[in-house]
Amino acid sequence: MALQAGDVFGRYELVSWLGRGGMAETWRAQLVGDAGVTKPVLIKKVLPEYADDEAFISMFISEARISATLSHGNVAQVFDFGRVDGEYFLAMEFVDGQPLHRVLKRGMKSGLAALPVPVAVFIAMEMCRGLHYAHTRTNGSGKPLDIVHRDISPDNVLVGYEGQVKIVDFGIAKAQLLRGFKTAPGVVKGKYLFFSPEQARGEDVDARTDVWATGVVLYELLCGKLPVEGPPHVVMMRVGRGEIPAPKVLRPDLPKELNDIVMKALTPERDQRFESSHAFGDALAGFLYSNYPRFSAMTVANLLRVLFRGDLAQEGRELSVPGSFLEEMKSWREPTVTKKPDEQLPLEQRQTRRVAAVKAPVAKTLEHPQELDESPTPSRRMLQGVIAGGILTVGACLWLMIDSHSPPAVVAAPPAIPFRPPVASKATVETPPSRSPETEIDDEATSVRGILLAINRASQADNHQEALDLARRCIERYPNNPNCKSAERVAQSNLDGSQNTPQPEAKAATYSAAVASYPALADRLTIERSIAEIQTHVAWLSKTGNIQEAIEVSQACADRAPKLPECHLMLGVLHAKNKDAAKSVKHYERFLTLTPEGHPRRDRVIKILSATSAQE
Repeated sequence: MALQAGDVFGRYELVSWLGRGGMAETWRAQLVGDAGVTKPVLIKKVLPEYADDEAFISMFISEARISATLSHGNVAQVFDFGRVDGEYFLAMEFVDGQPLHRVLKRGMKSGLAALPVPVAVFIAMEMCRGLHYAHTRTNGSGKPLDIVHRDISPDNVLVGYEGQVKIVDFGIAKAQLLRGFKTAPGVVKGKYLFFSPEQARGEDVDARTDVWATGVVLYELLCGKLPVEGPPHVVMMRVGRGEIPAPKVLRPDLPKELNDIVMKALTPERDQRFESSHAFGDALAGFLYSNYPRFSAMTVANLLRVLFRGDLAQEGRELSVPGSFLEEMKSWREPTVTKKPDEQLPLEQRQTRRVAAVKAPVAKTLEHPQELDESPTPSRRMLQGVIAGGILTVGACLWLMIDSHSPPAVVAAPPAIPFRPPVASKATVETPPSRSPETEIDDEATSVRGILLAINRASQADNHQEALDLARRCIERYPNNPNCKSAERVAQSNLDGSQNTPQPEAKAATYSAAVASYPALADRLTIERSIAEIQTHVAWLSKTGNIQEAIEVSQACADRAPKLPECHLMLGVLHAKNKDAAKSVKHYERFLTLTPEGHPRRDRVIKILSATSAQE
């Protein structure tokens, strides 16, 4: 008779059925002890169809015994092994969380193109710690046990609501693979996507096979897709030849240092990979804590609590998440897809879609894309007359379109830049483009910009010594970059004057200097990648009453990228708020000359200017 929740299974009471995999069904259960003491566990019961396979059961028992000896913070421990009514089972540590493949899937449904860089790196780093522990285990005589997981994939990694990362099913993979593809295709279905080249060729495997698979998992976490996809024979052929696109091809904002770490783990020749999971983990730790020195497991915990808030609510649970994390998470999300139903779009996009373009005298300016002078137009004259009234209200509504939330919580390094993986042709994926001098410059620009933002956040938190240390690190890495040297001077000045209580205006001015400088790092392309960050902080400056500083930052944006419409849109709003009608209309009209029909904010600007003309 089939088991049901509430049934007694040996020493355990079954709580709820969780699912059925290739070789076992899984139950949440509890160990019932004396005096009503209980302990939550996970029961994996071998499916009946495997119960009579003597070779399989023998291998399963042997490997289960080894798994039960593992005790590490990054390995889900096996507490018990046995047989109930002729059915073999494992009782394992219950991890209160979610499998990694569900975390990635839920994140993408929630607007993340992939996991944020520090989160992905931290998870892979923790996986490496657990794997190295298993790889180096010995028996009582000191003889290596030669444990290799063989089945590392997001399905076999659990992430807890407290931020813990644990690998499951050590040793079981060997028992599964004994049956092979032909006799039990369901057991290994999809697993070939994580096979190392030697594994795909049917050769003996060692710990470096798990290094490869961990690299594939990290690749998927960073890029939102696997490095190679397709039927088994295609995947194994391409993997064996090393035809793997660098993750930076799919995610251009990825730091070169991290890209190189991933590609070393995915080297087809075992001797050229990281020699151990420990070496792989150390490389990831070096990247993580040099770029995100304050990152901790709580960021992972908070991410899970947000992504699975609905699931937790159904269980009657509510795990707290700080507001600062919610602000940080906004910067991770990719832009809303316009194909979504209107009610799922942000408010500003819903307004834009519902407002038809108003063909007013302003539209005539579109016929003359040259620089506009300061000569009065009907719109400008009307704006001058009502600048203290209705136009400020309209401008405030437009400000919501730019992004008026507060800056992200103070952290020592910037959050991962959101991205949307490009739809690349097959040729593009198979053959990564060669690096040009322009690409190297762009990499430096992106890195320095991130350091400058980290310096600014440290200064905002009055951590002036930390800001100075970051600036000096910037100079060490890029000795010829003037922005690093400028940041050091500002940080040193702030540190020298830290005996006095800093005023909000001084903080805003420091921020303005930092942000106004980093668009000078490269060309318009660099600024376009930074515009969302610039808009966010300009909105914050405006909200806190630092209008002049906000104008200076926006003007720096316009000076360095005069054809970027968002810079002029910010200036139009800010000058209206500052009661400078002439400049406000000038930048609004300049915005119109730079945007094509269908731009999401174009109709709104036309409506503002048309409304003022109609009132005249």
